[in-house]
Amino acid sequence: MNNKVYDILKWIAMIVLPATATLYMGLASLWGLPYGEEISGTITLVDTFLGSVLMISTHQYKKRVDTK
Repeated sequence: MNNKVYDILKWIAMIVLPATATLYMGLASLWGLPYGEEISGTITLVDTFLGSVLMISTHQYKKRVDTK
């Protein structure tokens, strides 16, 4: 994966997904929107998965760079 893709995915994982989960959970609580916990929990699980994949990618990249 190139740097631009990595940076975008990292921004999504660190900023967008946690903010979206928090926003929906808050709105669901205030306005009685459906499935607040389920939707927020799903977003958090996807975020955790994306963070793990990015960490593996970072580790593999650093390993390649260090061996050069």
